[in-house]
Amino acid sequence: QVQLVESGGGLVQAGGSLELSCAASGRTSRSYGVGWFRQAPGKEREFVAAISWGGSTYYADSAKGRFTISRDNAKSTVCLQMNNLKPEDTAVYYCADGAGTLIWGYRYWGQGTQVTVSS
Repeated sequence: QVQLVESGGGLVQAGGSLELSCAASGRTSRSYGVGWFRQAPGKEREFVAAISWGGSTYYADSAKGRFTISRDNAKSTVCLQMNNLKPEDTAVYYCADGAGTLIWGYRYWGQGTQVTVSS
């Protein structure tokens, strides 16, 4: 059973930065991808960014140019650096184990970390 734990969320002013981390345990293979999704109140969960086991990265249009996803295989950690944050980035951010840009491509999910961006 893969377990994922997110950290790094918090309250930040518009234009500020946060770095989210996703720590994984229980994996039996190094060939995994990780995605970040977010869910704002009253809205559906949406794709933010993903990184494949080979290191290829994918971003939602809303994240391009502002967010960077990276991974440290030695630490089984994937980070999401978020710069120039906007109030519309406010959401609970989840990391998940899988591939692609669609929710059903991911099997294991973390509990989420709250990101709040004030205007």
